[in-house]
Amino acid sequence: MSTPRRAVVLLSGGLDSATVLAIARHEGYEPYALTFRYGQRHEAELRSATRVAERAGVARHLFAEIDLRLFGGSALTGDLEVPKHRSADAMAEGIPVTYVPARNTIFLSYALAFAEVIGAVDIFIGVNALDYSGYPDCRPEYIAAFEAMANLATRAAVEGGERLTIHAPLLHLTKAQIIRRGLDLGVDYSITSTCYDPSPAGAACGACDACQLRLKGFEGAGVRDPAPYQN
Repeated sequence: MSTPRRAVVLLSGGLDSATVLAIARHEGYEPYALTFRYGQRHEAELRSATRVAERAGVARHLFAEIDLRLFGGSALTGDLEVPKHRSADAMAEGIPVTYVPARNTIFLSYALAFAEVIGAVDIFIGVNALDYSGYPDCRPEYIAAFEAMANLATRAAVEGGERLTIHAPLLHLTKAQIIRRGLDLGVDYSITSTCYDPSPAGAACGACDACQLRLKGFEGAGVRDPAPYQN
């Protein structure tokens, strides 16, 4: 039997990253999960990331410590109010205050370093260009640009000729399609956390952009969201 290829999987503990982890495993990769404590306002997603990684049986799960509160500029790392009960039109217009400046660039840079150390040339990330609430670092041209940069910046690429690939398998899927794919692969969405403003116990608010997109996705998939909600 051939040895499975190693891959770094960015794991937030949310619906998308749990699905991507399942996809990586299904495609025959040995996943090394990377989660970030970046100064986010709640710990629920970190607890979820631990549960998802344990359930998936990853080869290794690292938590990287970065304090993006140093810069602020986001409702997820500061005192700005998390928007709630926004219409679909409002969510599709402009970049929301829940955008964390340069977050995916920082995360992918750490993943790139991790991949070099473990000898991996594959990185998985759960970005989505359809139901993505206007985030500029979730677009296909961004992923392509980062991959091009990565292949100019690593020893493996420059000296070893090993081309690194950024996998974004959810990029062009709707939330309903993502959920159906995850369910087909056995993802337990009850242990995932998507909410921008959960209770201390981790129950989702049901009203922020992330919750609304998630609930719409489950409705479109024709199944009930098994995660806990406050109301």
